[in-house]
Amino acid sequence: MNPVLPDTYLADGQRQLSEIPTYNDLGAKGKLLQRQLRKVRKELGKFQNTLYAHGKYAVLVCIQGTDTAGKDSLIREVFKDFNVRGIVVHSFKVPTPLELQHDYIWRHYIALPPKGKFGVFNRTHYENVLVTRVHPEYILNEYIPGIDTVEDIDQAFWDSRFEQINNFERHIAQNGTIIFKFFLHLSKDEQRKRLLRRIRLKEKNWKFSPADLKERELWGQYQACYQEAIEKTNKPHAPWYVVPADNKNAARVIVASIMLEALKKYKDIVEPELDAEIKANIVMYKKQLEKEKG
Repeated sequence: MNPVLPDTYLADGQRQLSEIPTYNDLGAKGKLLQRQLRKVRKELGKFQNTLYAHGKYAVLVCIQGTDTAGKDSLIREVFKDFNVRGIVVHSFKVPTPLELQHDYIWRHYIALPPKGKFGVFNRTHYENVLVTRVHPEYILNEYIPGIDTVEDIDQAFWDSRFEQINNFERHIAQNGTIIFKFFLHLSKDEQRKRLLRRIRLKEKNWKFSPADLKERELWGQYQACYQEAIEKTNKPHAPWYVVPADNKNAARVIVASIMLEALKKYKDIVEPELDAEIKANIVMYKKQLEKEKG
């Protein structure tokens, strides 16, 4: 099995998404990939316990991708060995009336993980430069001063929004949040196959919506929006990783491995030492408990 080299998947702003492969099996079959994932996610689970005990950092994992890219199943499989107290997953849908009464980042800000925990955003604040860019009429629901018609939404508006997102991520990074951003890079043909599977399999029917086909017709526009969003928000403190998503098992291994390798570099994340007084009397506490046997 080929090793996962994180830098291979780092977005660099030089390559177009159309030039990046959507398939990578890491030179292994399904069962071997699944075994590797179990190994890596077990180590991630151990790290999460240490992070929780340490209590000075949070980890934010952002998952973006087109419909059927495998976001839900990736989250389920990669974080399976986590203690539930140490991770919170948020799946962002169409903004609610309450959320629309605030700026677009508000609902993401209040969902950020507290220190000691992992937070996973299934779809993220980037929807606000993706879906709304393909459908700019949605912006009008935000009641932004000076934006009264779609014609008011120009390139300067989007550049300002990219800057706001960069400022948001810089702020939370400077205050102890480790950020990962993964774009699950799916081919249009693989999406077609997965949509057909949703139709053919009765137990998958609930996932299918005719709206998926309408959005599929806008594939080129979405790819262009992803390209620009990744280029303008790929920062050292909040890097983008472009992960080939046509092979789900491999994509999960790649995401888990990238996180593990990056988190291992935080040598200051360790379990806290016992209080000096407790440590000095630990033998006494042990004897006290042992006396209670029987």
